[in-house]
Amino acid sequence: MTDNQPFTPEQKEYLEGFMTGANKAREALGMPPLATLANGQIGTASSGSDDTASPDAVHRKAQDRFLAAGKKLTAEEKAKRDGHPFDMWDEIVARAKAGEFPKGTDVFKYKYYGLFFTGPNQKAFMSRLKLPNGMLNAWQFRGLADLAERYGGGYAHVTTRANLQIREIGASDSVNYLEGLFALGITSKGSGADNIRNITGSPTAGIDAQELIDTRPLAREIQHYILNQRDFFGLPRKFNIAFDGGGRIGVLEESNDIGFTAFRVGEGKVVPPGVYFRLALGGITGHQDIAQDAGVVLRPEECTPVAAAIIRVFIDEGDRTDRTKARMKYVLDRWGHDKYLEETEKVLGYQLPRLPLEDGAHRGGIDRMGHIGVHEQIDNDRFYMGLALPVGRLTPEQMRGIAHLAQRYGDGDIRLTVWQNLIISGIAGNDIDVVKEHIEKMGLAWSASNLRAGMVACTGAFGCRFALAHTKENAARIIDHLDDRLTLDQPINIHITGCHHSCAQHYIGDIGLLSTKVDLGGEDDEDGDEVEGFHIVVGGGWGEKAAIGRELYESITAECTPAVIERMLSVYLERREPDETFADFANRHELTDLKQLFAIEV
Repeated sequence: MTDNQPFTPEQKEYLEGFMTGANKAREALGMPPLATLANGQIGTASSGSDDTASPDAVHRKAQDRFLAAGKKLTAEEKAKRDGHPFDMWDEIVARAKAGEFPKGTDVFKYKYYGLFFTGPNQKAFMSRLKLPNGMLNAWQFRGLADLAERYGGGYAHVTTRANLQIREIGASDSVNYLEGLFALGITSKGSGADNIRNITGSPTAGIDAQELIDTRPLAREIQHYILNQRDFFGLPRKFNIAFDGGGRIGVLEESNDIGFTAFRVGEGKVVPPGVYFRLALGGITGHQDIAQDAGVVLRPEECTPVAAAIIRVFIDEGDRTDRTKARMKYVLDRWGHDKYLEETEKVLGYQLPRLPLEDGAHRGGIDRMGHIGVHEQIDNDRFYMGLALPVGRLTPEQMRGIAHLAQRYGDGDIRLTVWQNLIISGIAGNDIDVVKEHIEKMGLAWSASNLRAGMVACTGAFGCRFALAHTKENAARIIDHLDDRLTLDQPINIHITGCHHSCAQHYIGDIGLLSTKVDLGGEDDEDGDEVEGFHIVVGGGWGEKAAIGRELYESITAECTPAVIERMLSVYLERREPDETFADFANRHELTDLKQLFAIEV
């Protein structure tokens, strides 16, 4: 083997075993661990590519600790160790010219560029973007419509991180697509894999009379900080950050690894009066956990450095051997919040101020219908309009139409929300009717029922290999069924997710659906037919009523699900207390009592 040849799989396996044994011995002697260097030689962690000046050294050092303890890195960690994904651009260009998709762990590495190979469901790429605070302007939105039409499948999806997905990008078009994003001033860098995802913020930031602070500059600041920190790419697992400025529309910050919630402090407290952010840590609803208040208040200008310190602790301590335990939640579970904050303060070099919740003013109430319809802005005679999108889907023609309305009648901004819809802002009062008319002509809506406005669905089996059901299609069928039969005077959220990753956050919906396969055969029928179905969760919540739902039913077929939910909601309407929400109704009953009330045979 020459110096420039890569190891064969057999050689890699032998070397890994050798190094595990050698590092155990070196650890016992108090010596630094060995590491495989880029040239194929063996050295200590302070030499070669492991130079402490290298931005990637912090990740290799964390990996080395697991290797020294005799543990095995995950395939993804090995892939990152073998070569940083951002060093493979020439290979990506060559593959695009050859019309080839990535294979093996390169599928994982492509996600660093925002390119997700979606085979076998779709032999194509899906791309997510980085849109801080979910904000675009009209010309960018129009440009994305062109990219979706020219290089994608002719549609885009608004996601639950106030983001956009463009799907069905061909292998030969991948580089042209990324160059097109660059020309629009948009990046997809780090929008997938073990990186910090799109930074979300209040969608009515800067135009909301209720808000305490405008989150847009904060989301932009932290996004640009992340993009310019090489060591912030290649975390133990993905990471989410959200800012809630206290406006009328919730941003689900409690479902993020780091949640910043605006908080007003008056005179006579341990910090000067003003608007701060309360820090919450560890949200990951797919793992049935909501971020907990850390007792810390931060000035707005402290949010980025504190988030950076929290992330650097996670880089050092996150699990590199088990993908299911590699999120920050599990470091918090192991250490507790107090120790995590102590380690964060060591990185920062100073103590963070603590303040009890009762020593400040909480945000105003959340309007659960605030993301749909016409609402007054803080500006004189200006309004924003929230559009109801069919399970987040838009055609290029609709995107161009929205861009035209934002530019002709609004302030030029298009604001995406975590509720899979968008807002046009800055509309003059006497232009509202004409904007409504244009929206209706596009096949979209500016109003929605209390049921339709709260429907959230991930991509599902249409384009995700993990999903066990067609979520968006079933979501449309469920809502059409319910809207034809029920009228609710209370908003209700139904979240439908296709797999355990819970991109649609089914655990925090009033009603949550998790896809599954249902075997229609009998107990003795080994070849029974399988159909799409759902497990049904009830009683989830967010904001001031944040809660993880409880599983009520298992394996309801997709065909039966609309009628089952209709029955649940009908009983709720008959038996509820005055002004009681469905989640409150569900949570004041034991699951066995709910099953008796609903009287559904499963």
